[in-house]
Amino acid sequence: MFSASDVKELREKTGAGMMDCKKALEACEGNMDKAVDWLREKGIAKAAKKESRIAAEGITVGSSNDNEAILFEVNCETDFVTKNEKFHELVKELDKALMFAKCKDTEEANEVKLEDGKTVAERIVEETATIGEKISFRRFQRFTKKDDETFGIYSHMGGRITSVVIVKGIEDRDTARDVARDVAMQVCAMSPIAVNRDAVPTDMVEHEKEIIKAEIKNDPKNASKSDEILDKMATGRLSKFFKENCLVEQDFIKDSSMTVEKYVKENGGEVTFMARIAVGEGIEKKQENFAEEVAAQMNAAK
Repeated sequence: MFSASDVKELREKTGAGMMDCKKALEACEGNMDKAVDWLREKGIAKAAKKESRIAAEGITVGSSNDNEAILFEVNCETDFVTKNEKFHELVKELDKALMFAKCKDTEEANEVKLEDGKTVAERIVEETATIGEKISFRRFQRFTKKDDETFGIYSHMGGRITSVVIVKGIEDRDTARDVARDVAMQVCAMSPIAVNRDAVPTDMVEHEKEIIKAEIKNDPKNASKSDEILDKMATGRLSKFFKENCLVEQDFIKDSSMTVEKYVKENGGEVTFMARIAVGEGIEKKQENFAEEVAAQMNAAK
C-alpha cells in the first residue's frame, strides 16, 4: 500500500514522528495528500504550505531586458555538475538566446536556434553527451510589463531559487529597482503562493478552511460547538493562512515591523505580479539509504 520512502516523504513534509506518519498512511490507504491532511486534522502536523519536493539538481535563471523578462530551469543529475564550467557556459548561452527570442513557453523555447544554428533541444542532447550525465531544459516562462512598471529579479542559493516580480507606480527608477529587488528577495525567501488574497485559488482556500474546521472540531474543548460557530472560527483562522501565504500580507524580511504591502506603498508603489521557481520542484529523485533505515525502524516497531 505504501513504502518506507513514503513514510520518509511524509515525515519531511509535516515534521510528524515516524510512527504517526505510518498511521496516517495506513488510515489514508497510502494517499500522500490525504495523509498530510489527516495529520493536520489530528493536530500532529502544523499547518504548512504544500510545496513540491525539491529533489533534482540544476539551476534556475531569471533575466530581463526593457519590458520583457524570462525565467527558466535547466536540470542535471548531480550537484557536482552544477559547479561544472561547461554547464554554466550552457546556461549563459541559453539565457542570451532565449532573452531575445520571441518564444513564449517551453515548447517554443526548445526550438530557438543558437548562434551555431543548433536548436536548444539539440544543444541539450549534445551537452548531455559532453558533460556525461543527463541535462534537461525543463521549463521556460516569459513575462511582459508596461513602461510605468519595474521588474525585480532575485536568485537565491546560487540559482536554486529564482523569482520575478513586477512593481508599478514608483517614479524614481533607482528606487523602483531597489524596491522591486527587495520584493523579489522576499518571494525567494518566504515562498508566497499569490500576490494577494484575490489571487489565491478558491479551491485552495476552501480546502484550507475544511482542514482548519476539522482541526478545531477534533479539539475536545470545541466538541459542543455548532457547525456555524466552527465555520466562523475557521474563517477567523484563515487570516493567518493569508498572512503567511499572500505576498503583500507577509512581514517584510528586512523590517518585520511592516508588511510587504506597506513597504512598497511607502515608496509609492504596488506589487502587481510574482513568479517563483525552485530547482527540481516535482521531480522524484532516487531514494537515499535513509529509506532503508526507516523500513528497519518500522519493522522493529511491529
